[in-house]
Amino acid sequence: MNEPTRPLGRSEIRVSPVGLGCMGLSEFYGAPTPEADAIRLLHDAVERGVNHFDTAEMYGIGANETLVGKAFSDRRDGVVIATKFGPLRAPDGTRLGVDGSEANVRRASTESLKRLRTDHVDLYYLHRLDPRTPIEETVGAMSRLVDEGQVRALGLSEVSAATLRRAHAVHPIAALQTEYSLFSREIEDEILPTCVELGVTLVAYSPLDRGLLTGGFRREDLEDPRDFRRVGQPRFHEDNFDWNARLVDAVEEVARRKGATPAQVALAWVLGRGDHVVTIPGTTDPRHLEENLGSVAVELDAEDLALLEPLAEHVRGERYNEAGMAALDR
Repeated sequence: MNEPTRPLGRSEIRVSPVGLGCMGLSEFYGAPTPEADAIRLLHDAVERGVNHFDTAEMYGIGANETLVGKAFSDRRDGVVIATKFGPLRAPDGTRLGVDGSEANVRRASTESLKRLRTDHVDLYYLHRLDPRTPIEETVGAMSRLVDEGQVRALGLSEVSAATLRRAHAVHPIAALQTEYSLFSREIEDEILPTCVELGVTLVAYSPLDRGLLTGGFRREDLEDPRDFRRVGQPRFHEDNFDWNARLVDAVEEVARRKGATPAQVALAWVLGRGDHVVTIPGTTDPRHLEENLGSVAVELDAEDLALLEPLAEHVRGERYNEAGMAALDR
């Protein structure tokens, strides 16, 4: 990867423009990746210049943090570890709601540090807004972790521009993590401009729309009942999937012109929004990791953008099912 690092908000942290979302190594897209293979992938990413790794307490109910902690326990200084708290799950995976209380901030951060085998987290996010707890209370509790040296910088995930402003008034927010891709551009109206105004980095998750924008995803790839796209992602449902897959033809056309892959074009578009945007595409495949990192060398021109920019207007299906959308702060 040959692009310089990008700043994480107004903190002293700098991250690779293409990071790695670690969620899929433990859950949600089928069987967990065997531990040895997962650690090998994480190490390979570091060797290729990736320093930004994103996990969360809820991914695998702690298993993903444990994996990341084991992988980086002997090379902690070379990586930026981001993790998230808030959503609660029972041991069987049942969702138990979101807790942004100070007590849960303390519990979650303490347990995450143990699983991650570290004395600090570089970037600590509230994963989803707790509607019962004022954001000022949650961020106030998170800021005390910064004061105590347990956390270097604070982030929020999937919150509105108004919530971001309220949080930022309590303590500087370094990063806002939300879905952003050629197929998901709702944040451009208010949220992205607010990030620019406040000096907050946008960390784009699902920049490949969970595989749709790679051009290689097929309906039969959803056969595993553990793949949450089967029920949680309306864009992958029946007619919606067929329609959306055809939209990727435009991305493939640009890719052919550039001598690139559709995934690289889709990532290059997100990275091209500015230095205040970074990406964390997830993968379990070393080949896809290498492919994703190649996106930093792809430059899109006006002709390319003319084909790509209109796509979001034609996408069918929400980002999440009804329950998932209800959990977003909009």
